[in-house]
Amino acid sequence: MMPHKILIIGPSWVGDTVMAQALFKLLKSIHPDAVIDVLAPAWTFSLLKCMPEVRHGIELPITHGELKLKIRYQIAKQLKAEQYDQAIVLPNSFKSAMIPWLARIPKRTGYIGECRYIFLNDARRLDSQKHPLMVEQYLALGLPKEASLPMPYPYPEFTVNPIEQTETLQKYNLTVTQYPILALCAGAEFGPAKRWPEEYYAEVANQKLKEGFAIWLFGSKKDEPVIEKIMTLTNHRCENFAGRLQLFETIRLLSLTCGIVTNDSGLMHVAAALRKPIVALYGSTSPRFTPPLSKQASVLKLDLPCQPCFERVCPLKHHRCMLDLRPERVLEILSNWNHS
Repeated sequence: MMPHKILIIGPSWVGDTVMAQALFKLLKSIHPDAVIDVLAPAWTFSLLKCMPEVRHGIELPITHGELKLKIRYQIAKQLKAEQYDQAIVLPNSFKSAMIPWLARIPKRTGYIGECRYIFLNDARRLDSQKHPLMVEQYLALGLPKEASLPMPYPYPEFTVNPIEQTETLQKYNLTVTQYPILALCAGAEFGPAKRWPEEYYAEVANQKLKEGFAIWLFGSKKDEPVIEKIMTLTNHRCENFAGRLQLFETIRLLSLTCGIVTNDSGLMHVAAALRKPIVALYGSTSPRFTPPLSKQASVLKLDLPCQPCFERVCPLKHHRCMLDLRPERVLEILSNWNHS
């Protein structure tokens, strides 16, 4: 008997891709012999490699907003030969549903939106009351219509190869045997409204350095000014990885830490999937839709009347949602972690 073959049209954001693993785990529980491939941008392959449920990542060489019909047709032609039984479309755009239709995949599942019901023959209406979390909305697409989610449902859980951990440590001349390592993820691609102040991260770092910790700072190339300010405020006693690492290297190094303090960001979701203790800091956004999926996560946020605004920059120009979230609250949580 041929295995059940499923093509996932994957998201284009780090956090969303991490959360999609919950769906892959659910599908494997329903169809243990299932073959799951994911069509997504190539940069997501570092995440997919940590997911044993996924057989192949298939590159979608099209950036957000591009139509490129010829390329979509060529990809669909290649996928048609794979004879998938089902496609599940996670993004909500019109274009994302086009390739499974062109590939003539028999069952094409996704949520109605942008008139794409013409491409879907297992179209679902999103019920945000029944499924308020993004991960729940993903999971529902793996079940028959009207079916209830299993409780508890699966969370993402990354697998990291110890040999690859060692390779990355050697490449950057790092050791992990001497001190407990605390990771600080001070960046946020979305904008400054999601960022806890650099001075607060530095205060946490200075206290933990005093207690004998090593501090590793993570961020993208765009986060370099933020991370450099923390380096200055800690007298350059931290390890600065901002802009230096590939995503797969970031995952490997985060897997070696004893815990992570992070803004609401893609790396927050990576840390959750690595089963690390987390302090997740929320300002302009809300954990009601995309919380860290981990029982070891502590979410810190205020309940100001202006929260959440979901703006990139504080529209009231006071940024109190982050400024009033004091470092003492983070340090109190860290003091209760078991670092053995």
